[in-house]
Amino acid sequence: MTTDRAADGPRKVSRVILLDPEDRILLLHGFEPDEPSVDWWFTPGGGLEGGESREQAALRELAEETGITEVELGPVLWRRYCSFPFDGRRWDQDEWYYLARTARTGTEPRLHGLTELERRSLSGARWWTPQELLAARETVYPTRLAELLRTLLDEGPPATPVELAPEIV
Repeated sequence: MTTDRAADGPRKVSRVILLDPEDRILLLHGFEPDEPSVDWWFTPGGGLEGGESREQAALRELAEETGITEVELGPVLWRRYCSFPFDGRRWDQDEWYYLARTARTGTEPRLHGLTELERRSLSGARWWTPQELLAARETVYPTRLAELLRTLLDEGPPATPVELAPEIV
C-alpha cells in the first residue's frame, strides 16, 4: 500500500461544513471503490492544488463536488489529523474544517466536477438536520460530527480553531 503523503508532511486538506438557512448540513456519501458495502458520509472538501490557499481550496472543492458556489465562507472551526486506507493506499491528511453558509434552502447538489476517483467512490449527497445526524447509524466522518455540529449551533464558531483528536483507521 502506498501513501498519499508529501515529503513535507501530510496532505493539506480543506473541508467545508456547509449549512443552509435551516441549519441542515450537507454531507457526501462515499464508499470504497472495490468494496461498495464499505460506505460512509463525510463533508465536502479535498486537497490543495498548486499554490492555492486553504480558503481557495475549500471553495473550489465545494464547487467541484456539489456545484454550490453561492456561499459565505466563514472561519476555520476545527483542525484534525487523520490517516486511513482508501483505494489501495494510505492517506495521511491535515484537515481544516471551514464553516460556510448558503442562503438557499434545499439546494440540490450536482456531482459534476468530480475526479475519476471521486466518480468511482461517490454515490450522492444529502442535507441532514442536526437531529438526523445525532440519530444516524451510518458511519460519519469526523466521527464526532453530530456533537461538534450541535456545539457549533448552540454556541457559535469557536474563537480559535479547535484541535480534534487524531483519527487513525
